[in-house]
Amino acid sequence: MAISAQISSQQGPGRPKDMEKRAAILAAAKALFIRNAFAGTSMDAIAADAGVSKLTVYSHFGDKDNLFREVIRSRIQDLLPEETYAFDAHVDIRETLLRVALTHAHLDCNAETVGTFRAILSDCRQGNPRYGRLIWEEGETRTHALMERLLQQAVDAGQLEIEDVPRACVQFLTLIKGNLMMRQMFGCTDCPDSYAQEIEATARAGVTMFLRAYQTR
Repeated sequence: MAISAQISSQQGPGRPKDMEKRAAILAAAKALFIRNAFAGTSMDAIAADAGVSKLTVYSHFGDKDNLFREVIRSRIQDLLPEETYAFDAHVDIRETLLRVALTHAHLDCNAETVGTFRAILSDCRQGNPRYGRLIWEEGETRTHALMERLLQQAVDAGQLEIEDVPRACVQFLTLIKGNLMMRQMFGCTDCPDSYAQEIEATARAGVTMFLRAYQTR
């Protein structure tokens, strides 16, 4: 019997999902994708690490592409909730941008994020660029949309003067982390304490430079 047919017969109409199993599958998949990249991770391995059957994995996510997308989506929404990009016209724009900058910089430069990007690059090198596109769609595309909305709200409130908001968004997200993520990618961060301090200093300096270019005078 095909897996899809087995799933239909086991689920029945309206059968609720077991959220604990779903969480266990997501956790196992995330760890394996980071360790072995997408191509090197099997649904059997995910099921074994999650302590569930492979049928249960398929029941929750359908296939490996959907599971990978959900891992990325849930992780990003946990670490970068929409409230991160909330705009309040009564709050100084520097304070708002610093909140976003520090959140992004610490996230983009941490070991787990870098491990995810290494796994994606490994898959791209093996001829699987669609997985890189998945993380771009669920990560960068969502982030840029939320950041562009924040910047446009600041423009509308008279706090910023920006003609090209999408370009300014890219500039902001680049300025706040400099080359720190690449240093982590290449293993050039010998002292965790000084690296953490540099992440914060770079983010703050990036906000200052951004405001020099775009803050309303």
